[in-house]
Amino acid sequence: MTIEINGKQENISENMSLAMLVEAKGYELKKIAVELNGEIIPKSKYESCFLSEYDTLEVVTFVGGG
Repeated sequence: MTIEINGKQENISENMSLAMLVEAKGYELKKIAVELNGEIIPKSKYESCFLSEYDTLEVVTFVGGG
């Protein structure tokens, strides 16, 4: 199944939840925010949010510095 992550098309497994994708990509849960098809998804819903063909994700990573 094809989805778009941060502007790049990627193939993922069918029936993949957002939580599974975040883990597979190695993102640190505390340091990201995810927008799915224009809607910010709360972390509490990652397990129950399943991805569909042609979904568009924007994953924003927070970094500290000064």
